[in-house]
Amino acid sequence: MANTPATAQQANEIDLLELIAAIWAQKLLIISVALVAALAAATYAFLSKPVYEARVYLRPPTLNGIADFNYGRTVDSELIPFTIKDVYEVFTRNLQSESLRRTFFNEVYLPSLPASERGGSQDVLYAEFLKTLTIGLPSKEQPDRYFVIVQSEDPVRATGWVKDFAVRAGAAAENEMISNATREAEVRARNLGQQISTLQETESRIRQDSITRLSEALAIAEAIGLQNPPIISGNLSAEISAGMDGQLTYMRGSKALKAEIQNLETRKSDDPFIGKLRALQIKQSFYTDMKVSADTVSVYRQDGHIEQPDRPIKPKKGLIILLGLFLGGVLGFMIALIRHFILIRKSRV
Repeated sequence: MANTPATAQQANEIDLLELIAAIWAQKLLIISVALVAALAAATYAFLSKPVYEARVYLRPPTLNGIADFNYGRTVDSELIPFTIKDVYEVFTRNLQSESLRRTFFNEVYLPSLPASERGGSQDVLYAEFLKTLTIGLPSKEQPDRYFVIVQSEDPVRATGWVKDFAVRAGAAAENEMISNATREAEVRARNLGQQISTLQETESRIRQDSITRLSEALAIAEAIGLQNPPIISGNLSAEISAGMDGQLTYMRGSKALKAEIQNLETRKSDDPFIGKLRALQIKQSFYTDMKVSADTVSVYRQDGHIEQPDRPIKPKKGLIILLGLFLGGVLGFMIALIRHFILIRKSRV
C-alpha cells in the first residue's frame, strides 16, 4: 500500500500520550536531578555569608534646633532669619554630596578591607562601596524624610556606619550653616569698621585744621599784644563775638588761643567729638559678637532609633532552595525529553 502524505505525516507525529508516558517512566531521573539541584542551592544558601542591613531615617530639624542660627537676625539688624527649609536643604545637599561619599570611602570603607583587597582597582572598590551604602530619597507619602542604608556582613559595623555617615553629613551641614550665618555679619561688621575709620580720620583732619587756624590767630594776637579778649559793649559786642570763630579769632586773646592749641595737640582721642561714632561702634560690636556654636544647633532630626539588625536580608535561603528545586525539575524534564527522542531515533534505525 502506497504511503500518502497524510499517512507519512501521521507516522512522523509523536503521540502526546506516548510522550507523557515516556516522561513519566523517567520520573525518578527528573526527581533525582531536581533534588541534586535543590541540594546544590541549599549548600550555596547555607554556606554564603549572611548580609545585614541597617538604616536611619532623617527628618527636618525643629525650630529650637535652628534657633541659634537666627540669633540677632531681626528687622533692626537687617539680617534675614533662616527657615527650617533653608537649613534642611543645606543638610540634604551635604547628605547626597559626592565629596562626603568619597571621604567616607577613604576614611572608613577602605581601612575596613583586608590589605590584599585595598590594593585593587579603586574604581571597582568604589563601585562596591556604592552598593554597600545608599541614600534613600523621600517618597510622595513622606516628602521630607530621607534615609541612609548600609549593608554589611557584620551587623555591628552596618549599624555603626549608618550612624557615622549621618553624623558626618550633619557636621558638614552645621559648618556650612555656621559659615553662612557668620559671614554676612562679618561683612556688615567690616563695613561698619570702615565707616568708623573714615569718621575718625575725618575728625583728626578737622582737629589739625583747627590747630592751624588757631595758630595763625595766635600769631596775630601776639603781634598786636592782645593777651585777653577786649571788653566791648553794645551791638558791636555781639558782632565781634560772632566773628571770633572766623576772621576775628585772634580777638580771643593769646592766652585763650594758646590753651586751645595745647588742648587740641594733647588730645588723646577724637572719638568723643564724633556724633554717630558710639552708635556705629555698638552696632559693629553686635555683628562681631554674632557667633554660633555647633553644640547648640541641629540641621536634621533622627526619626526613631537605629536598631542593630538581628536577621540577615540575604541570602534568602527558602527562595534559593525553591528556585534550585524548580530549575532542577526543568533540567530533569529536558534531560528526560532528550533521552526519549534519542531512543525513538535508535528504534527507527
